Amino acid sequence: MALPNGVVGVLLAGGRSSRMGGGDKCLRMLGGRPILARIIDRLRPQVSDIIINANEDAARFAAFDLPVVADTVVGYAGPLAGVHAGFEWLKTNSPDMSHVVTVATDTPFFPAGLVRRFLAAARDEPGFCVAQSEAGTHPVIGLWPVTLAAALKASLEGGERKVGAWTKDHGAVPVFFPPVEVGGQGIDPFFNINAPEDLARAEALLSESAP
Repeated sequence: MALPNGVVGVLLAGGRSSRMGGGDKCLRMLGGRPILARIIDRLRPQVSDIIINANEDAARFAAFDLPVVADTVVGYAGPLAGVHAGFEWLKTNSPDMSHVVTVATDTPFFPAGLVRRFLAAARDEPGFCVAQSEAGTHPVIGLWPVTLAAALKASLEGGERKVGAWTKDHGAVPVFFPPVEVGGQGIDPFFNINAPEDLARAEALLSESAP
């Protein structure tokens, strides 16, 4: 397949963070900085543009100086609605782009070569890839061709909410990523901060990796 000239990053921050007690867990502090700031810094060298997918008051993300795009599907429809919001933003703002890459905003240690690895895998595949590690498949982290936009919209309107099932049914190719080293430990590259104990572990890992 022909590789895209650029890829737009879509940061999925539209969840309710119930296991963290509500609010935006990506705005929690990790190593003295918001988790989201770390995600942005890690993704910025890999993509042409970045947008944040989040609902309700966009002003809470003003400090990051990035477009904030809300779901067009009501009722917290999950990551699939966030991908759809990214496609809609591309249609108006970057119509020449053929792919988006999605990253969950609770995965501060995702690979610095994430997009490069996806694009390399896409040379021999349809161009729809999702991340995989020793822990399993991570369908919210993937490379999505905009040619999926119509099918995704139809599925959302039909009530589909399960991102894992949707990606599998539409031919997403798992791309394996090995463990990454943080604080002298090999950890899952898509280690995610879902609960306070996960945030504490991430803090400990960063403390061990500090000079």
